[in-house]
Amino acid sequence: MTLPKGFGSGGSGASSADVEKMIGRRVENMTGIITLSYIAAWLATFGGTAAGYFYYPWAYPTPSGHYAFIVLTIVESIGYLFCIKVMEEGTKKKSNGILAATLGATAVGTVLISLFVGI
Repeated sequence: MTLPKGFGSGGSGASSADVEKMIGRRVENMTGIITLSYIAAWLATFGGTAAGYFYYPWAYPTPSGHYAFIVLTIVESIGYLFCIKVMEEGTKKKSNGILAATLGATAVGTVLISLFVGI
């Protein structure tokens, strides 16, 4: 890999320290921001379906909104799981606790919202 001027030792390949200096931050340390992004996406999904529940109930029946909310939550959860697991591949970091807590909380939240919202 050819590095910009000032990075790496002459002629040899790039080390992980050189790549880290060029990028600025390693992805293994971004579990928090990815988790916050997932939670924000889940809340935005609820906000979008809540508009159908409360403002347009004649256009979007409640069971249809629940179905959309559940399916979109599953899709977002799979994406979050893959992001965290691919990000940590090859490292010694383990964020299984954060992953389990976040997915568990959104699963419980999804069930509660589907049971009690839009009745």
